[in-house]
Amino acid sequence: MSTTTQSRWPSLQTTNLAPLAAKVLLEGRAFFALIAIIAVFSILSPYYLTVSNFLTMSSQVSIFGLISLGMLLVILTGGIDLSVGSVLGLSGVFAGFLLQGVSLEFLGLTLFPSVWVVVVLTCALGAFMGAINGTLVAYFKVPAFVATLGMLYVARGIALLMTNGLTYNRLGGRPELGNTGFDWLGFNRIMGIPIGVLILLAVAIAIALLLTRTPLGRWIYATGGNAKAAELSGVPVKHTTVSVYVMSGICAALSGLVLASQLTSAGPTAGNTYELTAIAAVVVGGAALSGGKGNVQGTLLGAFVIGFLGSGLVIIGVSSYWQTVFTGAVIILAVMLNSINYQPKTKKKIATGDDKSPVSKNDSALRQGSSK
Repeated sequence: MSTTTQSRWPSLQTTNLAPLAAKVLLEGRAFFALIAIIAVFSILSPYYLTVSNFLTMSSQVSIFGLISLGMLLVILTGGIDLSVGSVLGLSGVFAGFLLQGVSLEFLGLTLFPSVWVVVVLTCALGAFMGAINGTLVAYFKVPAFVATLGMLYVARGIALLMTNGLTYNRLGGRPELGNTGFDWLGFNRIMGIPIGVLILLAVAIAIALLLTRTPLGRWIYATGGNAKAAELSGVPVKHTTVSVYVMSGICAALSGLVLASQLTSAGPTAGNTYELTAIAAVVVGGAALSGGKGNVQGTLLGAFVIGFLGSGLVIIGVSSYWQTVFTGAVIILAVMLNSINYQPKTKKKIATGDDKSPVSKNDSALRQGSSK
């Protein structure tokens, strides 16, 4: 008797641990991928995992990490925002336009707004572009792909018109005009951490709290899970949809400000294809493109995976064309992993009269109610 019992325990432990290990690997794939990338490139190059290079890579990640967080909100509702790259470029150009001076010819004046005014107005522009996207999707029933694709061209075209295809240079400002400090966003550090990274962390914390601690966060997940059922249960689906696109536009504007500050210049083609990088980061982080599944932690990990992978390829001398191939391969692999529906095998239970499952309780309650 004892021999039989002992022989069963190893098989029970194996069958319990194998699905658990598979689940951990599947759900933590972005984290394990990041660790693997750091380990591999640290072996291939002694310059990869230095403090200075780590901070530089993190500063670069902050740019598309911001638009990835905005993209996460949109994807959670089952939508997509293809305009974030163009809104990023337009935001940088708009900031450059303001910093170069706004000429009021009818008054004979040229205004040079302060940096904080420029930041606020640029974020307002991003929110406005996002509001247009959200309104088209929520109220005019335009498919998100079509609406945001159109906005991609509109925003890029406006940026080209504002600059005539040129670039705004030397955006550091002049002390006598009172508009200095724009480069502070891109070059300064607090306790050794780049400002862009701190902005990314602040936005990530704010969005995480929004998704987990507020009614709007619950509405976002409900809308992505089943919009019709959510609306029938009282969720303001249209308001929620517009809100996520507005926040996506603000994140794109912040990203454009950080990028323009790092370069101290703003061009109309900045942010080209960044929308694809943002989608990749969200997908690598475990979010479902169908909506209703995803979180901030995963998206941040996805952004760092793509950013650290690209930086590592540059350090070891891989061609930029191959970098695009690797990024595409990562996206395909992430989507394939997301399609895996982890369902551990369980033995079927024989239904008995003593079944205590919620379903049986509900059925018995319904039967009692109908008999009365």
